[in-house]
Amino acid sequence: MTQDDETTIATLKAAMRRFAVARDWDRFHSPKNLVMALACEVAELMEHFLWISEDESRQRVLDPVHREAIADELADVAGLVLQFSIHSDIDLTSAIREKLVKNEHKYPAPSPTESGE
Repeated sequence: MTQDDETTIATLKAAMRRFAVARDWDRFHSPKNLVMALACEVAELMEHFLWISEDESRQRVLDPVHREAIADELADVAGLVLQFSIHSDIDLTSAIREKLVKNEHKYPAPSPTESGE
């Protein structure tokens, strides 16, 4: 069992909230600033995969030399998503569930006969 299996989004949001409040960062956490910071962090995550092949990218996430830095960038991205959710009062779980339903309609899975089974 991983921590992902045991930790709720609410727990992570509370931790992010405490971290930002302790540093008096709320005044900077407008939707505009958060989404701009998110774009920057996504770009930093993307840098780890720039100019390498699909197979090399799969190996890179397993390579201990790169894995910690990739995990750090992914955590920065996730943290900003949580902060955006907090400051925009968007329930992240509901938003993800509702988007999955929309995507199921937009991108239906092939029926067993269509997939060749």
